[in-house]
Amino acid sequence: MEKPLTDIDLILASASPRRAELLRQVGARFTIHPADIDESQYPAESAEIYVQRMAREKAETVAHQERRHQLPVLGADTTVVLDQQVFAKPADKRAAIATLRALSGRSHRVLSAIAVVADGRTELRLSETSVRFREITEQEYERYWSTGEPLGKAGAYAIQGFAAVFVESITGSYSGVVGLPLMQTFELFERFNIACWNAR
Repeated sequence: MEKPLTDIDLILASASPRRAELLRQVGARFTIHPADIDESQYPAESAEIYVQRMAREKAETVAHQERRHQLPVLGADTTVVLDQQVFAKPADKRAAIATLRALSGRSHRVLSAIAVVADGRTELRLSETSVRFREITEQEYERYWSTGEPLGKAGAYAIQGFAAVFVESITGSYSGVVGLPLMQTFELFERFNIACWNAR
């Protein structure tokens, strides 16, 4: 837990330091309770449905666990999609480099879903961003892997990190690619009267 529960307006159902930093950026007062759920994609489940289901299940799981506090819970999920294939977090170097090879020199989609559970209801938002990578060299695959950044990242890269040098163009939400689309997050905060823009 980040802060005493008397000083917060929201529970973040994620262990992602990137999502926490984005919430701090907009002055949200929150504590962290990561969701422990099965993140497997169902057979024939579309990427759009999958990412929204993950966000909803994370938020609803933590809301149930923390129901005594009656605080809103924010769940989020981000995935990278190319040719309808979902590129989740790579398990090892081989998977990471295979993913980067697939993305090299092409445009892919980054889907970020958010869900807020409060007052007995759940609301969802979905952000879609197009990211185009330049051609990546074999040496760069190896060097990028050695930074340690690809592990734990959807699509095996972090746009806010070393992988920024691969990005030729982006159309859509930069914060959504990082892991939390802030415009849509603010929309849900407004819907649930969750404060942000608090002084740090």
